[in-house]
Amino acid sequence: MAVTIHPSAIVDTGTVIGDGSRVWHFAHICAGARIGCGCSFGQNVFVGNDVTIGNNVKVQNNVSIYDAVHIEDDVFCGPSMVFTNVYNPRSAVTRKNEYRVTIVRRGATLGANCTIVCGVTVGEFAFVAAGAVVNRDVRPYALMAGVPARQIGWISEHGERLELPLVGKASARCPATGQIYTLDETILTRA
Repeated sequence: MAVTIHPSAIVDTGTVIGDGSRVWHFAHICAGARIGCGCSFGQNVFVGNDVTIGNNVKVQNNVSIYDAVHIEDDVFCGPSMVFTNVYNPRSAVTRKNEYRVTIVRRGATLGANCTIVCGVTVGEFAFVAAGAVVNRDVRPYALMAGVPARQIGWISEHGERLELPLVGKASARCPATGQIYTLDETILTRA
């Protein structure tokens, strides 16, 4: 399957984009970016040089993915969500050698207008609510909300809230799929 690039998009020579990916209006993808198959980049998206993106990643309108951000397969980046790469930026101080690596693990959702402060890892299938500000690592399957973001629950791979305490020993069934999840203190796993 061919890559689709809108005529208004800029894809620099040297970019690697996998089959079936789509780049829409006014997007800019820099030369060093490595992008998997079946991805979609909405209007006005920017992807930096030192960025890796897995397969089937959906990046909605107005998202900038700066250097040192690495996104695994099946991640959803909601409209106008924000990544950073310098923790303490100043216009008059060059800090390109201080970029902090940000990793978004497989299946995670980053809601509209959320902010992911550089240097964190967002765990597999975690769900960051719209408008949240993540400034520390996020556990797999964690449901995060607020400023700063706090864990308010657990979420299934299907995106359904699980009826579980934040800490303890318990299990729950995804209401959509019937898949069972087991909580062992602060670690949630799919059975």
